[in-house]
Amino acid sequence: MLEAASLSRSTYYFEINKPDIDIKNEDLIEKIKDIFYENKQRYGVRRITAELRNQGININHKKIQRLMNKCGLKAIKPKVKYHSYIGEVGHIADNIISRDFKASKPNEKWTTDVSQFNCPFGKAYLSPILDMFGTDIVAWDLSLSPNLEQTKRMLEEAFKKNPNLEGLIFHSDMGWQYQHNYYQKRLKEKGIIQSMSRKGNCIDNCIMETFFGTLKREMFYGHEQEFQTFEELYQGIADYIDYYNNRRIKGKTKWMPPSKFRKTSISAL
Repeated sequence: MLEAASLSRSTYYFEINKPDIDIKNEDLIEKIKDIFYENKQRYGVRRITAELRNQGININHKKIQRLMNKCGLKAIKPKVKYHSYIGEVGHIADNIISRDFKASKPNEKWTTDVSQFNCPFGKAYLSPILDMFGTDIVAWDLSLSPNLEQTKRMLEEAFKKNPNLEGLIFHSDMGWQYQHNYYQKRLKEKGIIQSMSRKGNCIDNCIMETFFGTLKREMFYGHEQEFQTFEELYQGIADYIDYYNNRRIKGKTKWMPPSKFRKTSISAL
C-alpha cells in the first residue's frame, strides 16, 4: 500500500506513532461523558454544547461532535410513533374538549387514540378508550393492523359495558378511523358527541398520550425482548391494564385504583 501510494516507510511509522491529539481534551471529554450519562444518554451534540456553555465552557459544536463520535456517545433516538392522520377522508368534528380534561362524573368525557409497539415479531397497535373522570381504561383492543375492525371491536366492547351513553363527549385526534362513516354513525346512534384535536397537535389529547407513556415506561420499554409473539404482548398488556385499572393508586383518584374510584363515584350519584 505504501508503494502504491508512493509513500516511504518512515511516513507510515510516523503516523502510527503520532501522539493522540486529544490528550489535551481529556478534561473536556470527561465533562461531556458526565453530562451524557447524567442525562441517561438523552443528550445529543446540541444539548451537550448548550450545557457546557451554561457551565461557562464555550466550545464549538463541531468539536463536541468529533469528541462524542470518538468516544462512541450517541443519544437515544426517539421511538417511532404511529400516525393515523392521512388527510381529510370524512367529517372533521369540532374540538369541543379544548384541553379541558376534567370531568365531574364517569362517562362524561372519553378519549381514544392508537399507539404502536415495535416487537421482535413485528409491529402491534393498541387502541384503548380512557374515561377522563378517573383515567380508567373502559375498553381496548390490540391488533397487528390499525384497521377499522380493531376500532369496531373496541367500540362494541365499550358499548356493551356501558349501554347508556347519551350526552357523552368522545374525543380523539383526526385519525382516519375517527373520520370513518361507521365510527361516526355508531356514536350518533348512542347519542355521543364527537370531538377532535386540531391537526398535528398532540397536546390536545395529552391525557391519552400520558397513559401511553405510563404504560410503555412501566411494562414495555427495556422489556421488548420478552414479547417474542403477539400473544405474549397481548397478555402483557392485558395484565398491565388490569393492574392499572384495579390496583394502581394515584392522587387524582383519591389514592384509590381507577375502577374503585369509578364505582364509588357512580354509587354517590
